[in-house]
Amino acid sequence: MMTREESIKIYNTYSRKLFNISFRIVGDSDLAEEVMQDTILKFVTGRGLFILPAGADRERKEGAWLTKTCVRASIDALRKKKRERLFLDEYAVEEAPEYFAPVSIEREESPLSVEKVKSAIRGLPGPYRLIVTLVLMEGLDYEEISELTGESEGTLRTRFSRARKMLAERLGDDTES
Repeated sequence: MMTREESIKIYNTYSRKLFNISFRIVGDSDLAEEVMQDTILKFVTGRGLFILPAGADRERKEGAWLTKTCVRASIDALRKKKRERLFLDEYAVEEAPEYFAPVSIEREESPLSVEKVKSAIRGLPGPYRLIVTLVLMEGLDYEEISELTGESEGTLRTRFSRARKMLAERLGDDTES
């Protein structure tokens, strides 16, 4: 087990990156925070399993392990969230009371603002959102993503191409309105 100081250093070094990775996948800040904390906790408490040499290689391996574990945990959390939603939809009341109605806040934005792009990415179906996040936001290549997800590289390339087309259509529609 790690010392308290080592644990704090790991948290301070990786928490923001892991939160961002998870948030881009799950789209929920509370769930992303939980996944990030679970990932770091798993690393800190399971430290005896990792005997890494000191130096830059050690930090790279720590970062790779944490990133890989966070991506997998985020995908699992997303699947769990989907199962829960399907369960709740099955037993949902026909009409929700008015106080549960969504509130929309409109604000003026430029045609291709960061918020519109983020919103378009969040609006993609799960597998497409995942591949866009991992390729564009995290800078992973198809080989690394294939190892993380268990999908073939060809499938990932096709999925990324389709996701880009979906994004172009969504962002193109937004700029015309």
